[in-house]
Amino acid sequence: MTISMSDDRYKEKLEPSRARQPDWLFVLSRVSHFIAFGGGLGLSPVAPGTVGTLLAFPLYWVFNRYLEPIHFLLLIDILFIMGIWACGITGKALGAHDHGGMVWDETVAFLLILFFIPDHWMWQLAAFLLFRLFDIAKPQPIRYYDNKLRGGFGVMFDDLLAAFFTLFCLAGWKVLTEGYI
Repeated sequence: MTISMSDDRYKEKLEPSRARQPDWLFVLSRVSHFIAFGGGLGLSPVAPGTVGTLLAFPLYWVFNRYLEPIHFLLLIDILFIMGIWACGITGKALGAHDHGGMVWDETVAFLLILFFIPDHWMWQLAAFLLFRLFDIAKPQPIRYYDNKLRGGFGVMFDDLLAAFFTLFCLAGWKVLTEGYI
């Protein structure tokens, strides 16, 4: 079997740094791309990670209403595993390990946060702001793992750490303000 230079798959192997620019056709071409791009919200020209984080709110409202807590937590686990699969495939297809349009990691991580915090707008706003801060600034060890881990697990894991940092800060806030709020 001979491979010609016009074969696109061969060119992608020769030029792995050439990242593909996603569009609606790309997002709709595979279930994995649709999931990784949060149903297309990752195509937002402005702050796709923030838009992906906001997707967690309507999901939370539906799941929290209809699922028992243990089933909700199990669903978050399944969504995380789905994200590893979807972001791994989509990152390879784009030629970019953690493309900014892949927002499923923010959605699932923030969904986990919403599960554990009080169902009150003040807590949710504080959680949203803290999570975006940790996800954007990537303090250590988030930055370390963001740089070291590749593939779908790497994409999902750094946002999971940002979620844990957020929950830790909110727990501290709750302890410090106990009886005042």
